[in-house]
Amino acid sequence: MTTTDNRTTPVLSLSNYSIRFATPDGEVQAVSDLSFSVEAGETLAIVGESGSGKSQTFNGVFGLLAKNGRTEGEARLEGADLLKLSTRDLDRVRGRDMAMVFQDPMTALNPTLKIKRQLAETLEVHKGMRRREAEAEALAMLKRVGIPDAERRIEQYPHELSGGMRQRVVIAMALLCRPKVIVADEPTTALDVTIQAQILELFAELTGEKTALVLITHDLGVVAGVADRIAVMYAGRIVEEGRVDDVFAAPAHPYTAALLGSIPRVDRDTLGVDPIPGRPPNLIRPPSGCAFHPRCGFAVERCTTERPPLDRVEREGAGPRRAACWRAFVDAAKGTAKGELAHV
Repeated sequence: MTTTDNRTTPVLSLSNYSIRFATPDGEVQAVSDLSFSVEAGETLAIVGESGSGKSQTFNGVFGLLAKNGRTEGEARLEGADLLKLSTRDLDRVRGRDMAMVFQDPMTALNPTLKIKRQLAETLEVHKGMRRREAEAEALAMLKRVGIPDAERRIEQYPHELSGGMRQRVVIAMALLCRPKVIVADEPTTALDVTIQAQILELFAELTGEKTALVLITHDLGVVAGVADRIAVMYAGRIVEEGRVDDVFAAPAHPYTAALLGSIPRVDRDTLGVDPIPGRPPNLIRPPSGCAFHPRCGFAVERCTTERPPLDRVEREGAGPRRAACWRAFVDAAKGTAKGELAHV
C-alpha cells in the first residue's frame, strides 16, 4: 500500500498476496495480487459480493485454507511473514496476537465443551493463566460483550445458547488476549439491532486501545458507522480503497458506485434501488481486462483488453485513494465533477 505522511508502521500488511485453489475443472484464482495494510487503532472494512475473496483472503492469512489451496506473496504481522511460519509457530500467534471472529459461531465452538472451558483454555494457553484466574477473566469478558446472566451461561454448552449469544461468545473469545489484530467476518449478522450496537461500540473501544480491526461485511451501514477506511473487492481483487467518507461521497470505481446504488435508503423509495446486472465472473476463467467490464455500464474497449492497475487517484479535498479503473484515472486528471465518470 502507498504510505502517506503521519502513517505509522502497519500492524498487518499484505503484499502481492494471492490465493489459488486446485480443482478438477482448473485452478480457481480466488485472490489476486492484493497489497494493503492496517495500522494499530484503525478499522479497515472489506466489502464486496459473496465470492469476491473477502473471507478467503484472511483464511489464508490465518493458515485455514482447504488442502487444495495455496498462498503466494507476503502477509506480515509486525514484520514477521505469517506465510512462512511453521504450524507450531502460527498456533502461538493465532488467538494471542491475531484473532478471527467467524461468521458462523457453531464452526468456532466445540459442541462437547462448556463455554467456560473453551474461553479459559485460550487464556491458559496464550497467557499462562491458572484455571481460576482464566475463568474469572472469561466471565468478565462475557459480561463485557453483553451476555445476560453470564454466570449461568458460562456453565452451558454451545447448543444451549441462542445464535446471537453464541456469536457473542465467539467475539469474547477473540477479545480475551487483547490481540494486535482482530478480523471480524460478518460479526453482527446473527445479532439484533441493540446487541449489534453494543458489539460495534466494543470494537470501537478496542481500536481506541490500539487494536487493529479488519471488518468483513456486506452491511455498508455498519461500514459508515465504524470504519476508517474501506477496501472494495471484486473477483479476488481490490478495485477501490480509501477513506470511508471519501469513497461513499464520490466512488471512483463503477463497482463501488453500483454497490452503493443497490442499497435501499430511507430517503428514496424502493424503485430507486438499482441492482447490479449480471453475475460475478467465473474465477477459473475470468474475463480479460477489467473483470467488472461485462457488468459495467461505463466500459469501453480498453476495459475489455487491459486490466487496470490499482493505482492512486487524486481528488481535490479527498484523502489517499486507490482505484483500479481506467476511467477513474481520466476522471481524476480531468477534474470531473464529484460522482461522475469521465469518458475515454
